[in-house]
Amino acid sequence: MKKSLLFIPLLFILFSGCDTLNQVAQSTIQQYGNPTSLEIGNGLKQALEIGTGKSSDQLSAIDGFFANAAIKILFPPEAQKAEKTLRSIGLGKLADNVILSLNRAAEDAAKGAKPVFVAAIKQMTIQDVTNILLGNQDAATQYFKRTTSLQLAANFKPIIQASLNKVGATKYYGDAATAYNKVPFVTKLNPDISDYVMQKAIDGLFVEVAKEELNIRSNLSARTTPLLQKVFGYYDKNKR
Repeated sequence: MKKSLLFIPLLFILFSGCDTLNQVAQSTIQQYGNPTSLEIGNGLKQALEIGTGKSSDQLSAIDGFFANAAIKILFPPEAQKAEKTLRSIGLGKLADNVILSLNRAAEDAAKGAKPVFVAAIKQMTIQDVTNILLGNQDAATQYFKRTTSLQLAANFKPIIQASLNKVGATKYYGDAATAYNKVPFVTKLNPDISDYVMQKAIDGLFVEVAKEELNIRSNLSARTTPLLQKVFGYYDKNKR
């Protein structure tokens, strides 16, 4: 009987809105009681490990970036005129190869994100955990931006550079820049694109992390363990 009670909050999945979440929160608190500080810490860290791991896995898969319109890496803004020019003179395939290779490099780099997030999660203090749990809906994402961006950049840079070379992006973009730079009276392009791809890869990663954070905060079905139900039931009851 006790085991079946653990899944009572999931019966409310078919409903939505604040009233439903509040009802589930009341039911969960009545069932489990308020979580202790240790439970809040463990529950939030469990949720963040699941969310960041899922984001990293999704983006490191083939087409993780390339097929995701929200984060797909295109030509840099300063090179978009160059792309248009290349396509107009019959070099559309070269432009397509550039875009595909940039995204493949980002997908390759995303594999290295998971251990950086895990390390940041392990370093969280009780105050960090409380601020994140009861903060804004992107509080965890903002925490990760503050604490992991420099390490992600350091980790991603060599991976991006190696991957750009491996998938041919360095050559493709270099060829595109060289071809464009031969056009009379244009502003010359820098053929080095590694810093741009690195930053776009990190930005895309945080877009996915934010989506997973919102999912665990608002989607009852994402609370797959009794601990997550207890901690986020407390969140539903006390959120700003």
